[in-house]
Formats: sequence, C-alpha cells, structure tokens
Amino acid sequence: MTTLRMELLQQMPIFGGIADAALAHLLEPVRTVAVPAGEYFFRERDAADSMYVLESGRVAVTKEWAGRELLLHQLAAGDCFGEMALLDLFPRSASVRAVEDCRAMALTTEHLFRLFEHSAEPFAMIQMNIAREMSRRLRVSDEALFRLTMGADQSAPETAFHAI
Repeated sequence: MTTLRMELLQQMPIFGGIADAALAHLLEPVRTVAVPAGEYFFRERDAADSMYVLESGRVAVTKEWAGRELLLHQLAAGDCFGEMALLDLFPRSASVRAVEDCRAMALTTEHLFRLFEHSAEPFAMIQMNIAREMSRRLRVSDEALFRLTMGADQSAPETAFHAI
C-alpha cells in the first residue's frame, strides 16, 4: 500500500520532487482515516491538527454564512485539504464533508517534524510547496473577490459559491 500512496503523493504539487526515501519515511507513521458519506472530516472553527490527502471518494468544502452552508469546492481522490493546519495555529477556516465514502491519509505537524529530524531538505521543500499551493489558492480567491466587487460574472467553477 505504501507504494500506491507514494505514487499518489508524487503526483501532487505539495509532494512533487520529494525523493522516494523521504516520502517513505514521511508515510511510515501516517494513519488512514475513513469517513462515511455525509459525515465531516472537520468543521469550520474546529482545532486544526492535520492535513488530509484524499485516497478515495469525494468531499465538499463548505463555509457557513447567514445560517446556510455554501459550497466552495468539491475535491476528489488525489486532492488534499486542511494544509493550512501545518503552517499556522488557527482553527479550521472551512468545513469538509464526505460526499461519498472516503479514505484519506492524515498528515500532522508531528509527521513533518519527524521528516525534518530525518532530513531537512525534503521537509523544507514540502513546506515551500504548501506555501506555493496556498498562494495559488489565494490568487484564485483574490480574483474571485475582485470580480465580485466589480460586478463581473461569477459563473466560472473555480469562483462560484453555491448554497447546499
């Protein structure tokens, strides 16, 4: 199973360019989380302690507003979420609910620190890649906010918000 997990991680921007040995070391203590359809990985404002790499299933990333749950994104196998938890100490900024039965790897700051103790270079690369991914997502959000402020069409999938 570790080989399949390593292949999945190597296809992701956050883990791209990380040597097999470093990924194997990172994955060794990582636990698998199973979340049935309709249940939450976490809810907005929960304490944040890990990021998840979705191995199977689909999830909805939502935010609460005026008593409604609004859909921000849908993610599928090979996507990750919750990575902000590995960089800051703030509560969750959104909720993630399983749309289908899901299986995911749960990576914590302890796993990354263990990698740092083993080899600082892949640790630094992963941290830098997480920052790059967060920056990319911030740019998309900034563009959506700008377009909304300017009254532009918000129908593009990456910038649309839907009540669910």
